[in-house]
Amino acid sequence: MTPQTQSTKSTAEMTTLELAQMLAERLAIKPADWHRLNRDRRVRASEQLAAALVFLLKQNSEEALVRAEQAIGWLDHSLQAPPCPTHGERRANQPGQQGE
Repeated sequence: MTPQTQSTKSTAEMTTLELAQMLAERLAIKPADWHRLNRDRRVRASEQLAAALVFLLKQNSEEALVRAEQAIGWLDHSLQAPPCPTHGERRANQPGQQGE
């Protein structure tokens, strides 16, 4: 189903899976917001739980469990955001940083 078709449907007409997918899309961190939100534990947990719901509704329990465990990791502080890969590239490409 295309986003245009979804937007013309009322929520009452949508399937549970379609609603979950819309929620997951809404909660996913957008590229423009990545640096601001990538370490926000509530945002990351919400994103992962919504993804878990989508996988569960698609009968993929294993992936749903992985996403739910990641959400728990954000909430119990056992997970941390990895460093931004583009910042690592900038550091590696700066003069005087390599091979000294």
